[in-house]
Amino acid sequence: MFDVDLMALLSREVLRERAAALIAEACAWSVGLSDQPHHLRRGGRLVATGVTMGVRAAHGQPLSGEEDGRLELGDARPGSFADALNALAPDGTVYAERFDAEVVEPFVLQTCVLAAERARDTRRADWAELLDELGEDGADLVEVVRLGEWEAPLRIDAEHLVLAALGAAPLVEVEAEGLPLSLVRAAEAVTRAAAASAPAPVPNDDLAGSLFLAQAALRAAEVTVPVPPAQAAQLLAALLAAGLLLEEVPAVLPHLPVASATLRKVDAIVAAGGLGY
Repeated sequence: MFDVDLMALLSREVLRERAAALIAEACAWSVGLSDQPHHLRRGGRLVATGVTMGVRAAHGQPLSGEEDGRLELGDARPGSFADALNALAPDGTVYAERFDAEVVEPFVLQTCVLAAERARDTRRADWAELLDELGEDGADLVEVVRLGEWEAPLRIDAEHLVLAALGAAPLVEVEAEGLPLSLVRAAEAVTRAAAASAPAPVPNDDLAGSLFLAQAALRAAEVTVPVPPAQAAQLLAALLAAGLLLEEVPAVLPHLPVASATLRKVDAIVAAGGLGY
């Protein structure tokens, strides 16, 4: 029988190797927390205190309340990263839940996949036996990891690593450390959005004339490409000025370098009857 503990050991080994990357991702995720409005729960109701988390942290005031939060974070130093994790978000959850979902869980999944690759490459006989027990062919390592249930215990290890490194550090210092990587992540997000909104092929010749006018209007308009939601009205005005009819715009937009959120916003303006002038 395949030694299941081998995968647990390999996963922890890879996590230790990637500890610095995990800390960096945690710092990058924290950027902007200081600017978030601070909330407390009073008498069961979520109440905004009227200041940001950064202002409270700067004055040495605790960010988390007594009624919410995780017990293991309850004794966090006021204004620290751990205190911020235990603070209430505007939706009533604690930021620690977002951190788990947005940083820890995907990082741990990737770590387990890397550990699975290592087991596959270095322990081929054991790996083949494991796949046989799981009823998998090994083509989808994510599915193998989830069937093996190696993520849950590794999440605890990952959280301990982050708290040991950053838990007591002031939130503002963690944010400052994460700023460079956060800018990289933001740029990557923009790139993904641009790729997702790449112009589709023209489906028929009937649209060719309208698309020609639209592309010329886009080149002449002073807008960012891919066009962001903030410039939706400016884009629509440019298209109409180029000679497109209002009802032609929804058919043309999917073939232009426009972010998906911008497309929805322009569609809503068109559905409402246009720009009103």
